[in-house]
Amino acid sequence: MAQTISSIALERRVDALFARYTQPGSPGAVVGVMRQGEIELCKGYGLASIEHGVPIGPRTRFRIASVSKQFTVTAALMLAAEGKLKLSDPPHKYLKELAPLPVTIDQMMRNSSGWPDFLELLRMGGHGLDKPARPEDLYAACVLNRDLNFTPGSRFLYSNSNFLLLGRIIETLTKKKLGDVLAERIFKPLGMTNTMLAADIATVIPDLATGYLGSAEQGFRRAAHGYPQGGEGGLTSTVEDLFIWSRHYDEPVLGKTLPAQLTAAAPLTGGHHNRYHRGVTVGNFRGLETVSHGGLWPGFRTHFLRVPAAGLTVVVIANLDSIDPQRLSHTIAGEALAGDKRLKPALAPITQDEIKPIAGTWFNPAEPSLFDLAWKNGEATVTQNGQSFAIFRLPGGWFGPEHGLTELMLKPVKGGLRVDLGAGRVMTFKKVTKRKAVPAAIAGIFSSPDTGATWHVRRGGADYTIAVYGPLVSGGAAWTVTGIDADTVEITSPGGWFKPTQLAHLERDKAGKVTALVVSTHRLKNVRFERTG
Repeated sequence: MAQTISSIALERRVDALFARYTQPGSPGAVVGVMRQGEIELCKGYGLASIEHGVPIGPRTRFRIASVSKQFTVTAALMLAAEGKLKLSDPPHKYLKELAPLPVTIDQMMRNSSGWPDFLELLRMGGHGLDKPARPEDLYAACVLNRDLNFTPGSRFLYSNSNFLLLGRIIETLTKKKLGDVLAERIFKPLGMTNTMLAADIATVIPDLATGYLGSAEQGFRRAAHGYPQGGEGGLTSTVEDLFIWSRHYDEPVLGKTLPAQLTAAAPLTGGHHNRYHRGVTVGNFRGLETVSHGGLWPGFRTHFLRVPAAGLTVVVIANLDSIDPQRLSHTIAGEALAGDKRLKPALAPITQDEIKPIAGTWFNPAEPSLFDLAWKNGEATVTQNGQSFAIFRLPGGWFGPEHGLTELMLKPVKGGLRVDLGAGRVMTFKKVTKRKAVPAAIAGIFSSPDTGATWHVRRGGADYTIAVYGPLVSGGAAWTVTGIDADTVEITSPGGWFKPTQLAHLERDKAGKVTALVVSTHRLKNVRFERTG
């Protein structure tokens, strides 16, 4: 790999970004920069294994999680080109156990199907990534569900179910394991010899990094996960192999039209824009179009970023959950493109003075949606459904995430905040100045046919908790309930990775008795828990 003065300068700037992870005993990341097919930087920072003192290098393998989705989609597109499936078909045509819902395979590829995320469906029953599960358990969660989050094609909402099911459709049509199909049709022809789908987490994978949680200040601990993975996120790979894949976009080997099919746009109902195309996000970085996808799994985070007009690819893969490859990849892209006249100047940062008058908890009961806005660690931060993300100044006076798949932009207006939730859904949120007490009428037993979960809502003194019983587990740590308004409560689930929250709207009969809880999370909308006791 020949170096130029510009590549040496870029390497030194990247070194500075990752300096903290080169301290003894720290996990870290691998960073790759490729331009016009030439690798300018491919370097590891930190340890692939703290226990064994193994450094991260260009050939260290990582779990790349949802970056896998574009490979699953590619295999399906290849089958479609052979006439073995139609993108306009419903998934139940191939998977007979599924409910006959009006969803198309193309909508699944674009995350506009409305399929509830199976990870969330299982979590409603008290299960989580740290607990053992079988592939049939994950599929069963999709089969049990009989309802959609919204009318297919009307909006975007990220759902791993789309790609888990797509992988199973591929297996049904080929009568082979998805990992074998991907290896035969994609990895071997392209020379991606260090990439594989290992559905069983017990699989021995050479050079695989260990995933960690925590930070140097808090200490590090190994990340636990017990879920098998499929078409939604099962790949392990290296930065070098992802460079080979990126080059395929520019010089297709598998099929000349495949990259264009991945990035082909399709509007939502009403003509609204959907940034999620087929297994990839098509966005904008300071005036230049990008093709990208992130990956998130306990202890692993990935971002694969292409800037086609500049012939630039940036890959950042971390084995530490507190590293944000998405932000870092865009920072590195800005450094690599410094001096490019096509690159628009970055907008001015949001100031603390701008956030101070609008900091607090904001709520809209109609959606329902609730988030906290605060100034944390020197930047404007939104916390929603238990997860925090930074927001930035956007065109038109909006604040919101610069990149990624969270649809939330906000703008201060008289009497509240104007919030854009995507697909034309712009509404006013009100600040929660004082939360209401949890309504006493919520106590009881509630069951959800779509999740197979039963919740026992109990009162202990002034506090309310939920004992959760699901298809895979019973009992466990109680979930806590706090009030918002007279008809809505917030429920917090325990968790070692993060503590997710959900909102429950209380439905009452004419006598005021609570007859149902209608629950919404980040990726589930209006799941009904009917009173059964």
